Amino acid sequence: MPRRGENIYKRKDGRWEGRVLKSPGRYQYVYARTYKEVKEKKKLLQEGITKELPSNTHSRCDAAKEFTAWLHGDLTGRVKPSTYESYYRCIVGYVIPFYQEKGNEQISLQTTSDFSCRINNHEGVSVSYRRKILTIYKTALREIMKRNKECDSILNAIQMPRKISAEVQAFSVKEQRMLERTIIQSPDKRCLGILLCFYTGIRLGEVCGLKWEDIDFEAGTMVVTRTVSRIKNFDETKKKTVLYIGKPKSIHSVRKIPLPDFLLELARELKMERSDNNHFILTNSEYPMDPRKYQKLFQKLLTHASVKKRKFHAIRHTFATRALELGIDIKTLSEILGHSNVSITLNIYAHSMYEQKKKAIGKLNAMYVMHTETPLLTVKDSVTVA
Repeated sequence: MPRRGENIYKRKDGRWEGRVLKSPGRYQYVYARTYKEVKEKKKLLQEGITKELPSNTHSRCDAAKEFTAWLHGDLTGRVKPSTYESYYRCIVGYVIPFYQEKGNEQISLQTTSDFSCRINNHEGVSVSYRRKILTIYKTALREIMKRNKECDSILNAIQMPRKISAEVQAFSVKEQRMLERTIIQSPDKRCLGILLCFYTGIRLGEVCGLKWEDIDFEAGTMVVTRTVSRIKNFDETKKKTVLYIGKPKSIHSVRKIPLPDFLLELARELKMERSDNNHFILTNSEYPMDPRKYQKLFQKLLTHASVKKRKFHAIRHTFATRALELGIDIKTLSEILGHSNVSITLNIYAHSMYEQKKKAIGKLNAMYVMHTETPLLTVKDSVTVA
């Protein structure tokens, strides 16, 4: 039976079809009555094409060594530790095993196309993660082959899976009220951070990284300047993972957010119990809250409030949804969320914006109905007779 990534399929007429990439976007096809026959034909065709295109091979050394060298080069000094971990997981988990399985072949147009095809057909991971793997693969290839004249051709062989727009998961107004009531009644003051997320839209790592010095009580604002994440520890002599405190996701994520009056009042009350301005808010110590532990606390809160389980990020989606329902313009919302551009906000919350458009049209419809119920003046009625 065919394996994923082989580019061999059974046709409706009973024959088997195989395809081989000749150049970016161009394929050559072979046909046979059995899978075994078409596989052999495809192999012979591939060998012929490879001989015709010797320049499409990156000939320094085998690909697995190339990608390993890229990971252990100066990459660690150029990207954030959390970003490096993502690169590491994708390259070590998917790219290197693929080339080792291929017998440590060199980077070529064909192997690049085969890897792209395998990831696109990988049903074990989400579409978004497939895109992430291929994006990192492309980044690595571009740097490894930057002096190779065939670089562009090989990069063009990578086909990204089509994005699937999933509806954002947000809490209903009723669910939000139930959660807020549970938070206020909870003796665990760490829960107030969840309330803060509901009314500012900050991310899980960002709320874990907040310090008292980040809140300006006089101006009524809060600044987001750091984020906390748990990442792989590459020092094998120590723990497997470590807490990493770093800068937010992008330069746009470093932002100042106005705080509602009721949140400022709650923060003032809590601050009276805390002394050190340099301490993290959620832990009241010099050590930040572990995002994984805070996620677990949130799940317990959902159970206690009898609200359906959702990921922590649903709070951020809820903030954006409520903001749109209240008529906050998209540019302002985008800046509060820390998105790099408005188009990201538009793409994520397209469904919520559509619902607002429907409500607006509903108001116009009500206006029309109201007008038709009021007798209209005729031309004759409007003329004053002298």
